[in-house]
Amino acid sequence: MTLEQMKQRKQEYGYTMAQLSKYSGVPLGTLQKIFTGETAHPRYATRQAIERVLAGERSSGAGAAADIHIPVTYDGGDDKAITQPEYVRENAPAYGVQPEYVQEAAFAYGAQREKRQGEYTIEDYYALPDDQRVELIDGVIYKMEAPGFVHQRIAGIMYAQIEAYIRSKGGDCIPLFSPVDVRLDCDDKTMVQPDLIILCDKDKIKRWGIMGAPDFILEVLSPSTRKKDCTKKLQKYTDAGVKEYWIIDPEGKVLIMYDFINDKMPCIRPLEGKTGLALYNGDLEIDLDEISGLIQDWPE
Repeated sequence: MTLEQMKQRKQEYGYTMAQLSKYSGVPLGTLQKIFTGETAHPRYATRQAIERVLAGERSSGAGAAADIHIPVTYDGGDDKAITQPEYVRENAPAYGVQPEYVQEAAFAYGAQREKRQGEYTIEDYYALPDDQRVELIDGVIYKMEAPGFVHQRIAGIMYAQIEAYIRSKGGDCIPLFSPVDVRLDCDDKTMVQPDLIILCDKDKIKRWGIMGAPDFILEVLSPSTRKKDCTKKLQKYTDAGVKEYWIIDPEGKVLIMYDFINDKMPCIRPLEGKTGLALYNGDLEIDLDEISGLIQDWPE
């Protein structure tokens, strides 16, 4: 087949690039180069694999499960959903990523279209490869970057202080730090992974994670998550019934506290001295000097 014939057959079947990759076993990046003309003379075996699929056969090749066609919103910039191929090709470098898919503009012969941002569900969340760390918020999938060293140490120190207090008091609440799946609204449109939570209702614990709102949530800001943590997640946590929400900003060296129990919000203070969790009436104090010292010793 010529390139134009392959394009025509692909459109007739309604295949996306990800589906063609899955059925042929040809890597997604290789397919994109062939169909854009960047690779003018693909290897014979590669062309044969593609033509077999476009002739009505499907392969269960090694690459069949490698690529899931779900456009993601990259945590950064203006949090825009990347859903059009032109936008991806032109703006992906600004997000620090390379485009990993092409979304087709048309679907022939009544083929079912791919989902768009805002339409994804828990089923789609679980369908993604294990090495892709994402959050699902109101049907939108957000790609999450791996947390940095300081980010992880801050969450770890907070966890250690909270765990030590709860154990000393013989408390029943459970602190957990990321990654832990939290199905915040108990629906099929949202699954988040807060940096640290405290859960007091053990009935919410499931084999896969947490069903419902934790009592306390901490998020440590990074350049890629700042907007989402301070806006989208703030509103989601408020609506879901989280009792207390803390945001630590390592760059600004400040703590932002939302006390939903007593309707005191927000309280902004420097990372100095000690401050208590409203969840424990102020008795559980966090050493902010230790956190500030960590940021000073280990800059991002």
